[in-house]
Amino acid sequence: MLLLGLLLPAVAAIGYPMRRRIYAMAGASFISPLPPPAERKASFTYRPAIDPFAVPLLGLSGGGASATARVFTLIALEELGNTALVVIPRPDATVLFGLAEDDLLDETGANLFIPGNLDAALAYMETELAIRRNTGTTGAPRLLLVADGGTETDRIEELQGRHPEEFAAVLLGDWPGESASVDEDGLVQAPPALAAALPERLPAMSRTEARDRLNAAAQRHQHRPRRPRRRQPQPPSPQSPILSAQAPHSP
Repeated sequence: MLLLGLLLPAVAAIGYPMRRRIYAMAGASFISPLPPPAERKASFTYRPAIDPFAVPLLGLSGGGASATARVFTLIALEELGNTALVVIPRPDATVLFGLAEDDLLDETGANLFIPGNLDAALAYMETELAIRRNTGTTGAPRLLLVADGGTETDRIEELQGRHPEEFAAVLLGDWPGESASVDEDGLVQAPPALAAALPERLPAMSRTEARDRLNAAAQRHQHRPRRPRRRQPQPPSPQSPILSAQAPHSP
């Protein structure tokens, strides 16, 4: 009996850890496993920003073409700052923005030039771009033409071919090149290569709102030079050999 009393505590001590393991295993079998963590699905909501220079020559048609041209014009003026100069003939400015003949004359703004017609607009751009190339000008604002191409489509394409990185055009009317159709709700339909450079939907822009924003943008820049300054030839100094050869000899 004495020996049995000494052995029982030892057996109990040895069996305690085993009982704990048995209870732990039995309890775990009744516990439902944790649900797997929910997988997070990636959401791709990015759309390309509206860049007026994304397509070098962009033709627009459809019920939302005019609103799209307004949007491109205002983005260039409001968001691109001094890196862009918008050239829009006055007939197109009248149709798109409702400008009167004496509104926003060409000396008003720094980043906006409104010549009398498309021929004058193209003549200015041809001269300006040629001067930049001949003088090696760098960092000048890119030119954005917003107009109805009319009968000058060949002239516009030739100018773009000579200066592919220096100007872009948003063209209304019949355009033989790349063209996008925009409906009244702003939905864009275009060939795949062209659609990749444009958002799926463009915001609407009424003519009244666009005119107010155009006036505000022009006033913000009215104290700056209107157009890139051209390098003027300096008059020869009195010591110039040209003047010395032409100057009459004193008696």
